[in-house]
Amino acid sequence: MRPVMIIGVGMTPFGKHLGAGVRKLSLAAIEEALKDAKINGSEISRIYFGNAVAGIMAQQESVRGQVALRGHALAHKELINIENACASGGSSFKLAWELVSSGTAEVALAVGVEQLNHEERWRPFNALRGSMDIGEIGEQKPGEMSANSILMDYYAEVARNFLKESDATVEDFARVAVKNRNHAMHNPLAHLRKPQTLEEVLSARSVVPPLTLPMCSPLTDGAAAILVASEAFARRIDADAVEIVTSQIASGAGGDPVGAASKKAYEAAALGPKDFDLIELHDAAAPAELLQYGEIGLCPRGEEGTLIRSGDTALGGRIPVNVSGGLMSRGHPLGATGCAQIVELVTQLRRRAGTRQVENARTGFAVNGGGFMDGSYITSVATILRRPQ
Repeated sequence: MRPVMIIGVGMTPFGKHLGAGVRKLSLAAIEEALKDAKINGSEISRIYFGNAVAGIMAQQESVRGQVALRGHALAHKELINIENACASGGSSFKLAWELVSSGTAEVALAVGVEQLNHEERWRPFNALRGSMDIGEIGEQKPGEMSANSILMDYYAEVARNFLKESDATVEDFARVAVKNRNHAMHNPLAHLRKPQTLEEVLSARSVVPPLTLPMCSPLTDGAAAILVASEAFARRIDADAVEIVTSQIASGAGGDPVGAASKKAYEAAALGPKDFDLIELHDAAAPAELLQYGEIGLCPRGEEGTLIRSGDTALGGRIPVNVSGGLMSRGHPLGATGCAQIVELVTQLRRRAGTRQVENARTGFAVNGGGFMDGSYITSVATILRRPQ
């Protein structure tokens, strides 16, 4: 496998963009990535198009990427649609990296996009059910309309078990929400940027005990795009490039796909959790971030509460986590989330993050989860990036 670089990234503002649609969001991110890389797109050999729920949200199945790019200059490029729950974007990026690293292509494009907000409020909640085993939870009955995300019922169960098995408290969940919102304040592309206090998070509307609304990721629309190229191509165009060290995937409901994917990435890169300058984790709910501290080896399992209280995972701390704001504040447009995590790492490693910049950042790590079954994510993508010497 040969060295592979990221030569361009693009991302829309994340938020509530009612009626924008997958096409408009995708093209905005793609055009920004092309502009960033200073190429016109003719060099791209293949596109991996990540999207999770357009089939339910917009009734667009089967050819989502081809429809999104219809009439665009890239419309006739090789395109493969990737649907892998909330890890659709991360999976698209991994495949783009593998294609270029194998020598099959010089340039590939990974796109992640989601339009979650809809005039029919129940529609995204119905769509989220598809990230679980329908045979277990049951099909929606004709005319049945979900009032909230069933995933939060399961995150709440995970949270209650986690409180029993670790040193964490409900206040620690709130600390995660406050920390990540403090980071999002400095991210102009984040969905939720208004600061919040520990007391405000704890006293907010209950979703499913012990989770309050600010402990849960919002319904977010957005897209992110990443241009991946060989090292030789990156040098030829004099790109402000970031190296892809590795990207690994693991699956296994009821197991530990986060830990498994992380271990594979560590072994491939000969690095460990203490070697990173910043980390982006899949905090779809506050307990998820804490749980992943132990799963990726950032601290011993059971001591996650101690870690969040120490301030080490806040900007300025020993190992900042989710300086983008994470899923809870940057937003979680399902299929776009994995690519958005990579965009944040690239922005940091290029030293372009402004007031949320991690000082002297050289190496970053991202974990993108997807689906939920038997008490854990069903799949996880772990990626390591590095600023070239």
